[in-house]
Amino acid sequence: MIGIGFVYAVAGVVFAVFAASSLVERRWANGAFHALIALSFLAGDRLGDVGNGVLVLALVTIAASGRMRRSATPPPSVERGARVFVPALVIPAAALVGTLAFKRMPTLVDPKQATLVALAMGTMLALALGLVLLKARPAQAFAAGRGLIDDIGWAAIMPQMLASLGAVFALAGVGEVVGGLMGRAIPGGSVAGAVIAYAVGMALFTMVMGNAFAAFPVMAAAIGVPLLIHGAGADPAMVAALGMLAGFCGTLMTPMAANFNLVPAALLDLKDRYGVIRAQVPTALPLLAFNMLLLYVMTA
Repeated sequence: MIGIGFVYAVAGVVFAVFAASSLVERRWANGAFHALIALSFLAGDRLGDVGNGVLVLALVTIAASGRMRRSATPPPSVERGARVFVPALVIPAAALVGTLAFKRMPTLVDPKQATLVALAMGTMLALALGLVLLKARPAQAFAAGRGLIDDIGWAAIMPQMLASLGAVFALAGVGEVVGGLMGRAIPGGSVAGAVIAYAVGMALFTMVMGNAFAAFPVMAAAIGVPLLIHGAGADPAMVAALGMLAGFCGTLMTPMAANFNLVPAALLDLKDRYGVIRAQVPTALPLLAFNMLLLYVMTA
């Protein structure tokens, strides 16, 4: 059965190629950083909790050393034009079609990982299509990808790190503590109060932690499960989906989401390093309000 292991293997091979090419150019810090990420994807649980913990500490040490640098050789250019958008559109299309198709093939693809498997396959299909349309070589694709990762730097792994932090918070019982504090402020039986606390809490926690995946375990344990799902009888899938969307509104408004909001400003050489955030706030706030309204209507 094809599952999440397939996705990890694809990502691991890509980072292994990035590591090898960086080492060839004697960029030792970049090579070691990419090699450790490749190891985490390819070895996974076989490293054990202690092994993965040491790996993370090594990644942080390399990132904090300041020795990671961009390649002196720019990636080879290819003739682009409007054709470049075709592979980009193939990825979401393949993810959607693949998800629907794989749900009907439970013996072939793990139903719980159907979307991620479809996304990985769609990315591989888009890569192959891009090579044909743009008449490029595979080495050019990997060089361009490595250049992008070099530009992003250590911030590329922030989502994984923050998601892990959210899991640690959940295991430590932070959700129960937050739920106890908010439970005193929410009127008993008030669906509207629970909805507002859950959605706004998701946005605020995401702004603090930089990632909705880190905030979700905390807010789900604090409000989503006890008050909305068990208390109000809301659909768990709906609560989870709209809660994540509320968290993503917080992502649009925080510098903690450096890979989304600060790195683009640096790559585009914007004079205002927070210019991306300022441009996103007028979208984030109405979207957060709409998510709260939709969550209330579907729960009440």
